[in-house]
Amino acid sequence: MNSTMECLTDWMTRQRWYAGKGRLPNLLEVTRDEWPSEDPDARILVLIVRDLANNPPSLYHVPIVLRQTVPKGAGPTMVGRNTDGDYLFDGAHDPAYTSALLRRMHVHRQDRTSRVHGGEQSNTSIIFDRGGEAPVVAKVFRLVHAGENPDVTLPSALTARGYRQVPRMLGSVTGYWDDPHEPSRSFSGHLAFAQEFVRDVVDGWELALERAAAGDAFVDEATELGRVTARIHAGLAEAMPVRPATLGDIVGFVAGWHQRLAVASSDVPALRELRPAIEAVYDAAQDAPWPDLQRVHGDYHLGQVLRRASGEWVVVDFEGEPLRPLDERTRVDSPLRDVAGMLRSFDYVTGARLNTAPDADARARVDAAWSRGTRHAFLDGYIAESGVDLRAHRALLDAFELDKAVYEAMYEARNRPTWLPIPMDAVRYLVSEARASAR
Repeated sequence: MNSTMECLTDWMTRQRWYAGKGRLPNLLEVTRDEWPSEDPDARILVLIVRDLANNPPSLYHVPIVLRQTVPKGAGPTMVGRNTDGDYLFDGAHDPAYTSALLRRMHVHRQDRTSRVHGGEQSNTSIIFDRGGEAPVVAKVFRLVHAGENPDVTLPSALTARGYRQVPRMLGSVTGYWDDPHEPSRSFSGHLAFAQEFVRDVVDGWELALERAAAGDAFVDEATELGRVTARIHAGLAEAMPVRPATLGDIVGFVAGWHQRLAVASSDVPALRELRPAIEAVYDAAQDAPWPDLQRVHGDYHLGQVLRRASGEWVVVDFEGEPLRPLDERTRVDSPLRDVAGMLRSFDYVTGARLNTAPDADARARVDAAWSRGTRHAFLDGYIAESGVDLRAHRALLDAFELDKAVYEAMYEARNRPTWLPIPMDAVRYLVSEARASAR
């Protein structure tokens, strides 16, 4: 292992985006690209490294800046020192790299002062919002996958067609590398992108919690969010492939639902007694009418939408479920997956309030009708905008929502057991006779 890899080995274990928690990386340099630097004291290296400690090995994108000195205030972002005497710094925090990143994407700014957003885990967002210019955010992907990242391709397609329901895309960076296990071909994948940084917004999840706690209806907001969701789906259908669902597609979806249920049932005993009823909903969906398949958001919930001060909704984070392989996240899918994800999110607002209520009296004041009202409003908005009568797909929509609730039950059982009643209540309702009679 060379000295640069030795420096990275210890440093990566302390980064929030390193996926191998509790494990020491075994790093191998796959490729390096030296970028031109405007700072004569700085060399910029953009590395792709393979972590052999993971099975299968993970690929990480690690931009670093090498300097002969330690600039004032840069100590906390230092990675280490190599045998050549260079000090290594995390590129995301170094102006030499962040300026070069903008140039690479042909994003022109006079003031290139930047800051790193502290809330993310799997990626790193670098924000440029000083001065009077329009603010920009550059997202650096840390885990790298071969192929086109939907967080780049989908908003780019919508931006190109004038859709303002997503932040305007400005540019991207693609990396290239070879795989010793497949020497006959080379690989490429997105490393970073830049887009408009939307200011004066409120996170949809926080806004919904606040409104629900105040006893305020969220009906108008949910209706408009349903309309925006339909517009996003229409834009993606304009820009990217759309095709009818084949029997093979349908069988694949249903098989995936059954497989997730089998895994979840081993973690959640309460699912075992409901398994026959859940499987009946899945099997009924297989025989139901299916809308055309197209590209979708893939991980849609209130935390993925922002509310502007003007009242408009903006949709962000098109990467899809991070744990799903990239080839799955770039396939055509059912738009009902996104609809079901948002319905589950409305339920979670009420569930979260119940879970965080300080006492029995506070829990009694939580109004479950809030969730029902927002769900209906969201669906009404989607139907009005799209012209698609979701009632004709109720059996299929229930199956997508049920699959999501089963996944949530598995997650809560493993990570937040006190939250398990939220998805389990949804599972019980979706398999109930009362719900079946409404299909």
